[in-house]
Amino acid sequence: MSQVRVLVGTRKGAFILTSDGSRIRWTVDGPFFGGWEIYHLKGSPVDPSRLYASQSTGWFGQLIQRSNDGGRSWEPVGNTFAYDGVAGTHQWYDGTAHPWEFKRVWHLEPSLKDPDVVYAGIEDAALFRSEDGGRTWNELSGLRSHGSGPRWQPGAGGMCLHTILLDPVNKGRIFIAISAAGAFRTDDGGATWRPINRGLRSEHIPDPTAEVGHCVHRIAMHPSRPQVLFMQKHWDVMRSDDAGDSWHEISGNLPSDFGFPIEVHAHEPDTIYVVPIKSDSEHYPPDGKLRVYRSRTGGGEWEALTAGLPQRDCYVNVLRDAMAVDSLDACGVYFGTTGGQVYASADSGGNWAPIVRDLPAVLSVEVQTLP
Repeated sequence: MSQVRVLVGTRKGAFILTSDGSRIRWTVDGPFFGGWEIYHLKGSPVDPSRLYASQSTGWFGQLIQRSNDGGRSWEPVGNTFAYDGVAGTHQWYDGTAHPWEFKRVWHLEPSLKDPDVVYAGIEDAALFRSEDGGRTWNELSGLRSHGSGPRWQPGAGGMCLHTILLDPVNKGRIFIAISAAGAFRTDDGGATWRPINRGLRSEHIPDPTAEVGHCVHRIAMHPSRPQVLFMQKHWDVMRSDDAGDSWHEISGNLPSDFGFPIEVHAHEPDTIYVVPIKSDSEHYPPDGKLRVYRSRTGGGEWEALTAGLPQRDCYVNVLRDAMAVDSLDACGVYFGTTGGQVYASADSGGNWAPIVRDLPAVLSVEVQTLP
């Protein structure tokens, strides 16, 4: 029987949750790196034993950790991230210029083909690549060299490159998202980039339809249709059918179109999941009811999934990297909360149960389906 491994990054360490394919009983291991913020923890899709973790604190800075045995042991690898000669500034909240600086790694994305190749999205927003298992890193500086760079500015969480999607068909194509700059695409492996934000509208920037400046929270794709992208924006849930060249809104009947994560069912490319939050100032579920919303039509028409989730007095948040799916026949869906719960559904969202409670605030959730 297949196994499932859920990788959880929290404010105070990493946890690894494992179960067999029934997904009923879970083993909880951790915390690894206790007391450290683990912004992201992810495994290689071609070598399930190879894991990468982003570990940071305000006291000791940033480390990348690597495991070659599925998380039983870890070693620090190369942790020198140097901006690659692109000088200049970006825009701060008040419109003043702010020098580029390195703060932390928000997202790690292992290659679809080679376990030694991994990408890192950092704050301030830049994209790095390692070809030796994380020992050395080189910036794909074409992104920051794009002429719009000086107009990028931080979102509330910082100016972070938080989403990296590797196209499984076109090996030169990568999608990334930055808060608050927007979504970008390269078709030549990262040498050159262009914004892909046409159709986005953000009321609180000087030009609501500008080329850049949009606070994109997350983008997602199904590997069988990499030209179709789904986006959770600061406000609005969006869809693109042309690899980001244009976007249209699919918020439909959601109780709020503000939120952070968005995910696609493993076997149904038009089935997507979001977790609405009341507003950008009140980061908790509408009416204190924790509800995952599912659309089986690629957006527009949404149903609330509530079975097993608290439907009163619940005021947690679900962050942008804290939702994932497994690839078993009955697709499992998982998410973590700022209250330290990790919920799982083994039936595509029909019924939910907590795998674990009372962890530190959950920053990221990733899932590996193991043979």
